[in-house]
Amino acid sequence: MAKKATTKEITLEQILWNCRDILRAKVEKADNRNAVLSLVFLKFAGDKFEKRRTEFAEELKAQGIPEKDLERFLNNPAGYGAKNVFYLQEHCRWTYIVEKATDSTIANILDTAMADIETQNPPLDGALPQKFFTGLRGVDTKSLKGLIDEINKITPERFHEKDLIGRVYEYFLQEFSIDERKDKGEFYTPKCIVDLIAELIEPYKGRIYDPCCGSGGMFVQSLKFVEAHGGNTTNISVYGQESTPSTYQLAKMNLAIRGISHNLGAKPASSFTDDQHKDLKVDYIMANPPFNLKKWRAPDELTTDPRWSGYAVPRDSNANYAWILHMLSKLDVTDGIAGFLLANTDKTGCRK
Repeated sequence: MAKKATTKEITLEQILWNCRDILRAKVEKADNRNAVLSLVFLKFAGDKFEKRRTEFAEELKAQGIPEKDLERFLNNPAGYGAKNVFYLQEHCRWTYIVEKATDSTIANILDTAMADIETQNPPLDGALPQKFFTGLRGVDTKSLKGLIDEINKITPERFHEKDLIGRVYEYFLQEFSIDERKDKGEFYTPKCIVDLIAELIEPYKGRIYDPCCGSGGMFVQSLKFVEAHGGNTTNISVYGQESTPSTYQLAKMNLAIRGISHNLGAKPASSFTDDQHKDLKVDYIMANPPFNLKKWRAPDELTTDPRWSGYAVPRDSNANYAWILHMLSKLDVTDGIAGFLLANTDKTGCRK
């Protein structure tokens, strides 16, 4: 008797691996990362929009709004922003993008969606890559459709997880950080390290700051810590800074898609030479600065900076000591507390 064929259910990890694999060898690793995460953002932003649109319609009906007037009310961005959901015009919605996936102009459709979503939603200013997909050389319509099809398989109905958005983002950030470490330094801190820092400093209430926030993992995990211990995440404010433009965008996308209010400064910039939060004083600092950073300032630059007041001036050959003094300058003098990870080195990094 012939054995009955069985269909093996595809795992979330397999879908995510397929996403990475589609563009492998066709584009640079950083472009691969940005393409995947940008589409993931569009998918989850679209899912949240559609869910809110359905809820909004029911609310309007309950208020007695006639069926013929529903569409006009449903196109009011205020009805979405009030629930921390990004308003999406029709051509920016994931359902529209899936429908147009075979169109020869799909790259342009994606770039237009990115630009218009950012324009329509001020909290996303500077977060989304602009004119990105039309600039991907060697990537054809078939490849983009394959990527869209894979990401479209990631649904709450298929994977019943409370934080599906989080799991997908964590996977991509962690996997891509392996490649990133080889030549550009980490932009993702392992969850176990962030959890340890959170357990040590217990950031339940107040302002949290990360001067080198990478993709925003410290903020995400700190709020998860608060939730796990029965705290109220609305009592937490997050502030950060990131110098690498593409990673700055990743952080803003990562935080925005999770609905985390944040202030990462007006632009990507060095915390040392262009502090975006000069007058900020915080209750908590969580950080994993790049280890033994060299040439972080010019030899004659910042030698009289007030952040070093009362201490030896940090050497320009190693930023470890400078990170510590910078973080110290941000702490509330009464009861601020910092938890951070730095390299174990015999060099103090300060000028004698």
